[in-house]
This record gives sequence, structure tokens and C-alpha cells, in this order.
Amino acid sequence: MDLLRLILAYCLGERGFRLTAAWATSVGLVDVSSVALLYRLRQCGDWLALLIGQALAAAAPRAGRGRLIRIIDATTVPKKGLNGRKKNEVWRIHSAFDLPQERFGHFELTDQQDGERLDRIPAVAGEIRLADRAYLQPERMATLIQAGADFVIRAGWKSARWLDGKGCAFNLIAELRKAAERGLLDCPIWIKPKRGTPLAMRLVAVKKPQQAAAEARRKARRTAQKGGHQLSNKTLQAADWVILVTSLAPDDFTTDDILALYRLRWRIELGFKRLKSLVGLKGPPGTNERSARSHILAHLLMILLLEPLVDELEDSPRLAEAA
Repeated sequence: MDLLRLILAYCLGERGFRLTAAWATSVGLVDVSSVALLYRLRQCGDWLALLIGQALAAAAPRAGRGRLIRIIDATTVPKKGLNGRKKNEVWRIHSAFDLPQERFGHFELTDQQDGERLDRIPAVAGEIRLADRAYLQPERMATLIQAGADFVIRAGWKSARWLDGKGCAFNLIAELRKAAERGLLDCPIWIKPKRGTPLAMRLVAVKKPQQAAAEARRKARRTAQKGGHQLSNKTLQAADWVILVTSLAPDDFTTDDILALYRLRWRIELGFKRLKSLVGLKGPPGTNERSARSHILAHLLMILLLEPLVDELEDSPRLAEAA
């Protein structure tokens, strides 16, 4: 416990090695030099990861309590040093946020070379995984289905090879046009992976409110302008819609259910906000990878310890409980 207190005092404080070592000596925690503190920090990465795993396991939901809703996403913090700034290098924290527990259920730390993957986090049979556009990955979606999990994933109009029931190309934009008056589309669809047979999915799309649609079109125009390419008419039409792909059957989950599930995705953004504001996670000092890893892991451990108390620490109760 003394070592953990020492490491947390350094990583979550602003004293630096020398002042942290002096503080530890002054309060009678441990008589340690700044060099010895640096050595311990570099050696404790695996230990901190083990503590995080134990904290996650202690709060893991039981399968008999209903279906787990697991929101996945990643956040980043910048790497220090001239090389890191020049190349925009980051540490990427791949995360899962579990509902109804309202807490992080998984962390994995990589650098910017390791991208976001839908199946990076082990699937729990019966879970419903929520994810944004970056995770529309047919081969990995198939892996989740094989593991007994379901998903609701945001999609772009051209982010997959859409097929109809006969194996022919599915004209998504044309179908959205037909559904424009109703403002809602819910139909079977198939996605062709790079290898293997097409995945039988369900397409759910809802038209955005007028103001949100106008903002989405403005954003699409800005992106095209920055990228120096011409914006297609189809992209503008698709900007009016929220397009979702799911493995959940309509007999079990209505259209409104699917839309309500996806609206829960913002909860992980609140989790990231707490991680960076409440615990103060930012780019670790120094360029040594082992020190940086321990620094970030210490913050992840702290948010896990604080999450059960978050309602007492924040100004307002969670929206789920206030509703």
C-alpha cells in the first residue's frame, strides 16, 4: 500500500520526482530518493495493470442480471518530447463503459499505431455492444456474433458493401429517399466482408431534426473543403440521417429500442470527461515508455477507485437516476 500511495502521489500530483520523494520522507511514508522513485515507477507498470484488472473483475456484472450494455470507444493523450509533437504521437486508451453499472469495464493501453477494433475487448455472451462509425468492421462483427454478443453500430452511407437479400447491391441512398417523408427506415440488409459469406444484418435509420441535419451538412462541406475534394450529393443527403446497423432481431427489439440503445453511447464520453477532469489525466511527463505507461495506468486505477463515489464528488447526480 505504501508503494501504491507513493506512485499515486507522484502521478496524480504536480510535485515532480524530487518534491514527491521529499514529501514521502516528511510524512514518514518512506525514505526514498528521486532516482529510486523513478526506478520504482518504471518497474510497476505490470503491477498497476494487475490492480486495474482486479478492480474491473470485482465490479464485473453477472450474466444472470440481464443483458450487459457495453459502450466501446477510445480516447488519447499526447506523447511528450520533440519527436512526439512533430509526429503527433499519442497514447491510445481503448475502453469499455458498462451499463447499468455506469462504470468502465475494460482498459487497454497502446500507442497510436494500434487502431480501434470492434473485437479488441473480449466479448461477454449476451452483451449488446454500442460503437461509432470507426467500428463498422464486418469480419470483427462476425467474431462478436460467434461469441454470442450483439451490437448496434453507427454507419456511414458508403462505409460498407451493402447487399440485398438476393446478393445484389443495395442502394442505401435511394432507400433513404423513399423513407424521407416518414423519417424512419428499418429493414434487413446484408454486408459483404472481404472474405467469407455476407452478414445478415438489420438497418435502422432515423432522420435528424432540421437543425442537426443542417449542422451535419455544414460539417461535411468543411471536411470536403479541408480535404480538397468535391462533396457528393449523396453525402449531403446521407448527412440528414443517423444510420445504424444491428444484429438485434426486430421481434426482440423494436425500432425505438434500437434508437434508444444507441443514444446511450454518450455515456462513455462522460466517462472520459471524468477521467480527464476529475482525475486529471493528461499527457504523461517525460519520454520513457515504461514511465509513461505507469503514469497513465495510475490514473486509470484511480478512476476505477473513484467511480463508486462519483455522485458525491460531482455537482449533479447521474442523469439516469435523476430521470
